[in-house]
Amino acid sequence: MLGWLAASPAARAGDATAGADVFKSECAECHTVKEGRNKKGPSLFGIVGRQSGSIADYSYSDALHQANWVWTADKLHWYLSQPAKQANPGTKMKYDGLTDAKQLDDLLSYLSSVH
Repeated sequence: MLGWLAASPAARAGDATAGADVFKSECAECHTVKEGRNKKGPSLFGIVGRQSGSIADYSYSDALHQANWVWTADKLHWYLSQPAKQANPGTKMKYDGLTDAKQLDDLLSYLSSVH
């Protein structure tokens, strides 16, 4: 059981400062972390704990509306570690996934801090 806990995305600690750099290089072209400001993609302000497809003034894909997820750290880890089209077929998001585990942990730490 302890081995599973150590491998759990929620149990891994990332560096939010390093995660801000990952956000800039991997996400900022399409997303912002400013509340109420969308780009090509929706704002990621307060993403951790938010219902998928829930920003009223953003036009989500039907696939994301139908997913009916809560964006937990574990769900974001799963979603962002693979191509978006594989994680959620029908999504508008064009992203190949972040395969570097440290960068992903750092990014999730950063996104968890933005609220």
